[in-house]
Amino acid sequence: MAEGTVVVKIGGSTLGSQDTCLQDVVALQERGVPTIVVHGGGALITAWMQKQGLRPSFVRGLRVTDVPSMEVVTAVLGGLVNKGLVATLMSLGGKAVGLSGVDAGLLEASILDDALGLVGKVERVNPQPLEELLQKGYVPVVAPIAIYRGDDPGRRGALLNLNADTAAGEIAAAMKASHLVFLTDVEGILDTSRRLIRRVLPRQAAQLVEGGVVQGGMIPKMEAALTAGKVGTVTRIVDGRNPGALLRALKGEGEGTLVG
Repeated sequence: MAEGTVVVKIGGSTLGSQDTCLQDVVALQERGVPTIVVHGGGALITAWMQKQGLRPSFVRGLRVTDVPSMEVVTAVLGGLVNKGLVATLMSLGGKAVGLSGVDAGLLEASILDDALGLVGKVERVNPQPLEELLQKGYVPVVAPIAIYRGDDPGRRGALLNLNADTAAGEIAAAMKASHLVFLTDVEGILDTSRRLIRRVLPRQAAQLVEGGVVQGGMIPKMEAALTAGKVGTVTRIVDGRNPGALLRALKGEGEGTLVG
């Protein structure tokens, strides 16, 4: 089993009725393993945007986020998804506290690209609130929303949308986590023949992206793994729909893709 802090990124696609990822998180907590959960929620954001008559738009896989869209992102990620996860963890016997990257200045960001609007590039992680929650025995559940810290005084205090995979990688690096686990809805990184690639070395990562083997939502996972790997974090990308996937990943039992 892992030693040190574990960062788990949960995507909305893995939170079905059959998975055990939240039970696994509670099991880690009961074993005394400091565990941080970072979550996404893109599909639910899209659904709520459509309910509000907003048309989702994406550039290079990232959601274009104007002010009305950011209001939906904040409500869905910081409210519905975050509090739902906390409630479920507590119903399973865990101790959890939900927060976003805005709280206590956990995640500070600049504008990633003006064409994307209110989408952030992480500039600083303040690990103190996470450390204090872990010391008190809680699982921090983090929504990927940041506070603007840049040179434009007109944006001061603005909320920014973050890619959840990127946020997880930055948090893992700042916490010097022993493990970063991405729970997704595929086996791991697949080659062009749809066969599982069991290990990706850092020097191979760029080649896989440039060659089109790693595409779409797997690209920020790979980039996050490389970011966390700089401080020695071991990253696994596994199918979170399989029962016990998180616990097996931390035992190094070979599921999914190991990056590093």
